Amino acid sequence: MPHTDRTTTAQRRALHRDVSSTVGLLTDAQDFAAMRRYRTFVFDDHTAYLRQIEHLLKQLADRGGHTTVALFDPDDYAEYCAHAGLDPDTAAGRSRYTAHLAADGPHIPYTGQPMDRLVPLLVDTALRRATWQYAVTLLSGLGACADCGQDIGEAAFERAGRLLALLLDAAGPGSHHLVCSVPADEQLIAALTAEHPAGSPAARAPAAHDPAEAARFTTVLAAGIALGVPGGLVLRTHTPDAPDRVHGWRLEAGALHPLTAAEVFNAYCTDAETGEPIPPESHTDYRPGFPVVLDTPWPDHP
Repeated sequence: MPHTDRTTTAQRRALHRDVSSTVGLLTDAQDFAAMRRYRTFVFDDHTAYLRQIEHLLKQLADRGGHTTVALFDPDDYAEYCAHAGLDPDTAAGRSRYTAHLAADGPHIPYTGQPMDRLVPLLVDTALRRATWQYAVTLLSGLGACADCGQDIGEAAFERAGRLLALLLDAAGPGSHHLVCSVPADEQLIAALTAEHPAGSPAARAPAAHDPAEAARFTTVLAAGIALGVPGGLVLRTHTPDAPDRVHGWRLEAGALHPLTAAEVFNAYCTDAETGEPIPPESHTDYRPGFPVVLDTPWPDHP
């Protein structure tokens, strides 16, 4: 092969590695069946479709570029095509919508996950995104307090951020996993993972976490504060060569009230649906919540 041909081939391969790809994925059989109404959608079996998607993802990964997998929603797709003036029964329509999902829809990076792990991860991402959007809508719709004029949603978000910072600071070194649950018209649940470096409290840096994940968590906590509904927060901490520590709090009147060790144990060791006892986890200490106190109470906004 001449030198110029070899150079051109190498350059083309390099360009392929620089090009990112987005693959839209129909995660469940119901959504897959909805797409079958389109003549140009050639698949007729969801299991076979998933196998072909997995093969495509592996091919894209072998090229060395970055690949994003996005949740393909048939109803949202039909609305997108109607708004954009596209024919939904075309490959071009599906391609345009998939590109749109990379920026505005639920998506995750493909890192070689098998399909039985990829699908639950993508669905979980979509659920967390929907939870966050619903919580944002709740907060933005509360408006200003009739007495003090303060924006209730903004005040609740600011308070939730302060509570989270205090809690993580008091949690100490370790790998922390937090879950916040708030009952509303829809049950709101958010999770946050944070890493706290070792060292004395005076020298310790703030806990490291993903900013977007922290924003979602804070928003759900803020929704509970603003709505004045009883919620719950659980913290699980892992440190090397020690049992995991589990603490819990009750969200009430804009504050986190520590649960007792027995209450934390009962919460973890009771089936939420049946009320039946569940065996406690091994290598786990169920501990009371520690104080997380702000200097000002949450006002009773009318």
